[in-house]
Amino acid sequence: MKSMSGKKNDQKKMTTGRFTTLILAFVMFCVAGGVVMSSLFIPLVIGSSKVVDNALPQLATEDVRFDLSDLPQQSQMFAADGTLMATFYDQNRIVVALKDVSEYMTKAIVAREDSRFFEHSGVDVTGVARAFVTTYIAGGGQQGGSSITQQYVKNILITTAQENNDPIGAYHAKEDTPSRKIREMLIALQMENKYSKAQILQGYLNIAAFGSNVYGVEAAAQTYFSKPAKELTLSEAAMIAGITKNPTGYDPRNHPDKAQFYRDIVLDKMVENNYITEQQANEAKAQDVESMLHVQEVQTGCQIAGNAAYFCDYVVHQITNSEKFGKTENERRKLLKEGGLKIYTTLDVNAQNIAWQAVRDVIPEDDRSGFEAIIASVKPGTGEVISMAQNRTYDVSPDAGPTKTAINYAVDQKDGGGIGFAPGSTWKPINLAAWMKAGHSAGEFLPTYTVYAQNTFGPCYPNDSSPWKLQNAGGGTVSPETPMQALNQSHNTTQASMAQKIGLCAIADMAADMGYHNSSTAKSDIHSTITPSMVIGTTSVSPLTMANVYATIAAAGKACDPIAITKIIDRNDRELDIPTADCRQVMDDNVAQTLLYAMNQNVTVGLANEAQLANGRKTFAKTGTNEDTYLSTAGFTKEIATFAIVGNAERPVSFNGACIKGKCYSTWYGMYIASPLFKQFMNNYLDSNHIPNDTDYGSHPDQNLLKRSYASYSR
Repeated sequence: MKSMSGKKNDQKKMTTGRFTTLILAFVMFCVAGGVVMSSLFIPLVIGSSKVVDNALPQLATEDVRFDLSDLPQQSQMFAADGTLMATFYDQNRIVVALKDVSEYMTKAIVAREDSRFFEHSGVDVTGVARAFVTTYIAGGGQQGGSSITQQYVKNILITTAQENNDPIGAYHAKEDTPSRKIREMLIALQMENKYSKAQILQGYLNIAAFGSNVYGVEAAAQTYFSKPAKELTLSEAAMIAGITKNPTGYDPRNHPDKAQFYRDIVLDKMVENNYITEQQANEAKAQDVESMLHVQEVQTGCQIAGNAAYFCDYVVHQITNSEKFGKTENERRKLLKEGGLKIYTTLDVNAQNIAWQAVRDVIPEDDRSGFEAIIASVKPGTGEVISMAQNRTYDVSPDAGPTKTAINYAVDQKDGGGIGFAPGSTWKPINLAAWMKAGHSAGEFLPTYTVYAQNTFGPCYPNDSSPWKLQNAGGGTVSPETPMQALNQSHNTTQASMAQKIGLCAIADMAADMGYHNSSTAKSDIHSTITPSMVIGTTSVSPLTMANVYATIAAAGKACDPIAITKIIDRNDRELDIPTADCRQVMDDNVAQTLLYAMNQNVTVGLANEAQLANGRKTFAKTGTNEDTYLSTAGFTKEIATFAIVGNAERPVSFNGACIKGKCYSTWYGMYIASPLFKQFMNNYLDSNHIPNDTDYGSHPDQNLLKRSYASYSR
């Protein structure tokens, strides 16, 4: 009587023998009779075994796509001058045509993986027979036998399942079962009827793994040798081809000895197939793999964008926030990481370098004060964001130190920023624009007070009769005073008188027209946060938004939405629809020209003289202070608008008595820190771009809007 173990061994022999026979019969039918005929014979060959029960439901191929453009590919982000800023991917892959792959590489992969590739019809009967006999009959180690076509099919099925978020499908696509093997064979035969050998080889070279998170031959060539695949030498190509059997275990970055061992095996196989001579192989083997490597790690995300990391992060949010790139945020992130996008941005590399240096010169990153220096710039009339910087290092890790953060304080909360900063008196040009739009002259004398009833500011504010108390920086008030004088001297009380006469509705409308919105995602619309104190800059806004408001003034009343993307090309070379600047004229020319004139007057005869640019350049600017916590300067020339602010971005902290760069003052003023930041950036940017001084710009105010008169109304 046989033991139970003997019985099991007999069953195993019967099973493996039957299985081998079935596989070989299937292959023979496929090759001899074609796919359709083989499908008819499968039930006859296999009978009612579990193999057919498992295999037949998976033999449908209608949903299997072999378009290379469907493969996950890395996306790249570029500055305006074409400089590569960052790369994004889940799978590091760059799809290339076969013509862009070295001939050594194609021969090496065929010799390594499927020497009869150009002879069989998708399934190598000889290879399958040898593999099954060795594995199941002779009891040897696990052997391959899959053709390049079959391997391509397997990779496509796995990738498709992963793309469809189908972990069960992905598991079945790579499990070691007869049904999976049969399906691969059937689809491989169908592929060979539809695609040429060159197309199949091209597909395999682009989908195969050639190292840890290195997919496709182009990514492998650039990662290991810092060159394109078409420039690979014999030894380099053989090394890459040798990795495929164990992408992690043979990765030359971590296992150069194993990579060299299997490279030499590939070279021997190339000799056997008459692709190269023995001498060529020996010369290639003489090269040490470790010394051959010129590794260029393709890191992912904005962390590698250097001093443009915060700008990069802003661009990412422009994509993930816009429904133009997908219905859900997950779809948009998937597009970014797998879509093979070429993202071209508005970033001016020169401006970014200057901004990055300026914020660190004014307040060093490790300054004991802990204050932030932040700056943002926009190109007037276009909406193009050309730079943004803060004296912090971009770091997304949860344990980032005090001088590192992933929060981009230059932008809105929804774009990865904070809740914003109080702009202080840099808001006041908005009041003047609304005042003149309402038909009033900037030369109209207004009575001013230190107490205003809050229910006297129009219907946009609740009927609150409680008093609003305010005064000017020097105390008290100046009465009467014109809006032009009030802007030049940055007086608060006159702003209240202007708002009382034209109403807060008109000021909020003008702010929105000029591109203003609050930084907070929950209450971004200025109309939802209207208070009388907003006219002296108590709102919460991002530096980028304020730079854009000033760009509207600089463009003579032409407002544009900020944009950071100029073009996106997808992996199929199609240009995607992107958010636009939506530029529109929001001021009549007489108002716009008079506001320009007023902004220059604020520098030449007003308190913003500290913002005067070098060499007598015509300057347009306004300074701002919010209590004793934030100091700012905003201004422009015809070519660029910039907003600079300093303070504690995490929470309001008093400057009084603070020491910055070893300098200590009981009271800090903008001239000490915010204006120098503004001027350093503007001077260096304008000089480095050789931008001439346009003395005519801003010299054409409407005299009717400057005419002096006295207000005729009572409180």
